[in-house]
Amino acid sequence: MPESLERLDRGPRLPVSVNHTGVLQKELHLALEEHLAAVDSGHKKVRQLVLALTRSIEAQLYDNAIGTLQRAVVSSLDYTSAQSLYRIYRQLEPHWAKPAAKTRIAVLSNQTVVQFSQFVELFLFSAGISGLCYTPDFGVLQQEIFDPGSGLHDFSPNVLFLASTWRDLVHLPQAADDKQKVGELVEAELSYWRLLWQTAHQRFGCQIIQNNFDSPPWRHFGNFETRHVGSMGRFIGCVNEAFANGAPPHVIVHDTNYLCNAAGLWNWGDQRFFHHAKLPCAPEFLVDYAHSAASLAAAQLGMAKKCLVLDLDNTLWGGVIGDEGIGQIRLGAGNAEGEAYVAFQRYLKGLKTRGVILAVCSKNEDHVAREVFEKHPEMVLRTDDISCFVANWTDKASNLRNIAKQLNLGLDSMVFLDDNPAERSIVRQLLPQVCVPELPEDVTGYIRALERHRFFQVVAVNTEDLRRTEMYRANIERENAGSSADSLDAFLQSLDMRAVIGPVNSTTVERTAQLIARSNQFNLTTRRYSNGDVQAMAKDPNWITCTVTLFDRFGSNGLISVLLAKVQEDVLLIDTWLMSCRVLKRGVEDFLLANLVKTARSRGLRVIHGEFIPTTKNDLVRQHYDRLGFSLISEDFDGHTGWELAVESWTGRKCFIQEIEANGQSV
Repeated sequence: MPESLERLDRGPRLPVSVNHTGVLQKELHLALEEHLAAVDSGHKKVRQLVLALTRSIEAQLYDNAIGTLQRAVVSSLDYTSAQSLYRIYRQLEPHWAKPAAKTRIAVLSNQTVVQFSQFVELFLFSAGISGLCYTPDFGVLQQEIFDPGSGLHDFSPNVLFLASTWRDLVHLPQAADDKQKVGELVEAELSYWRLLWQTAHQRFGCQIIQNNFDSPPWRHFGNFETRHVGSMGRFIGCVNEAFANGAPPHVIVHDTNYLCNAAGLWNWGDQRFFHHAKLPCAPEFLVDYAHSAASLAAAQLGMAKKCLVLDLDNTLWGGVIGDEGIGQIRLGAGNAEGEAYVAFQRYLKGLKTRGVILAVCSKNEDHVAREVFEKHPEMVLRTDDISCFVANWTDKASNLRNIAKQLNLGLDSMVFLDDNPAERSIVRQLLPQVCVPELPEDVTGYIRALERHRFFQVVAVNTEDLRRTEMYRANIERENAGSSADSLDAFLQSLDMRAVIGPVNSTTVERTAQLIARSNQFNLTTRRYSNGDVQAMAKDPNWITCTVTLFDRFGSNGLISVLLAKVQEDVLLIDTWLMSCRVLKRGVEDFLLANLVKTARSRGLRVIHGEFIPTTKNDLVRQHYDRLGFSLISEDFDGHTGWELAVESWTGRKCFIQEIEANGQSV
């Protein structure tokens, strides 16, 4: 360990002067910019960053160091650089303003995964998640789950990661096996892992992340490997398909096979490192492997990004539209650069189609910028694909704040893409909450530059994801209509709102779990539950589950609110109450409470209890229960409050939402 780090615990230090603080902050920013530019181009400049971080730690500028380190941890780090940054993380971890309870992640493997687990912690830290990994000795994956006296049971994980490889397959085919026999072996393999999943879920009630299987780099049947029914390569493909189709809701399948193929089979499965150290893959791929696993855990915990904000000139097309005109920009067939921009737009269109919100933030005249979207024949993205279009001469940091406000999103939900290094640097400095990846000079590298960060990782995709752009565009129309209304009541009446309300069922469980994972601002307790957890609550007669799907004259808002409550004797305890911020101040909470009181009365319950657990993001709902007429019954020094509502004395509140059946008929 460098001497400068060893000095961290040596007694009190003198206060750092304001001037010196400014110098250190500037040093950190410059070191970060150089580090990101270098690491994303395949070079190393981590030493300068480590020195700047060390000096900031010695000066007790912990917040600055933490923010810089979080942005410096990217999946393109090499193994040695990641280790260096992990050591800095361990120095900063005690000073990190983290939640009271850490997310406990157990990593079980029959290979050596100590370094992998360290990198998982590092990437979770980068995502703003305080994680603690439990990593037993290698070779005890099954024993840790089945043995009630194992360390895993004491650890009681929130997330269980099963870091399996092809060497963990149990029911292997023989070359002479026919199709029926191989099918039986595939089913037996799936049943074997299902037993592990079921046992772990029953004992820990946690979310499970399970690797599918990478492939060995050799092929006994050569080019015929994928066609011969008894070959190892074909068998692994069948098992992976069975995993994808047969994993229960509480199991997320981690696509390790993709990582293996992307790295190259021989590179990923370098035999030297397995036989000498029992590593699951070559060390140079451990960083990306850990990042991929951590991104799934982060997505499950609601930390995936939601909105991609795009610059225009030299980002979506080549050239400057204001100078060169629509006919001269480089976009489309005829030259390699123009075709690469089309390919990049197709990639972005695919992200939008599966639910990523696209926005535009450009220094341009609005009508000039829009003309390309509306009239250029090779343009893949059109104005209908953009949820919020901002083109003016205001600085981009201010415009990003405006976009976040219009879309009702937090800045930490946004990723900003710009070809200009100066613009990227300014946004990183002024809006550190926004993720700003480096882009190469060559447009052909744009897709890879964005893809490798896994900003928009998902654990499930539902119908509402596929309609998200339409919903956000309609929401902006609603806001415009609201600004022209004479009064709030008049506006709410004009919306002609209708809602479907009911318990969680097979058609809503996936979206419910997604909202629970992603909602942060309008979320009273910010408890996270997996798909499997929600299904279990829906089947439990002691739980009341409720979802609200809202419609109005502009279209469907989708499933926008979830409430989970537990019956204890004559009390209904609200465990979770959350809502999409897209429908703030439309009376959804009043509508939902009326339904909840009706349910409580029908079950002979006396009171409804609610609680507010403060986080850094949910101050919006601090007075939620007070506004609804609940009485404050408890409050602690952390701001955690308890509330009570007498069921029989509740008289209702004004609401402009009509309840309808799922088929659209009035109730």
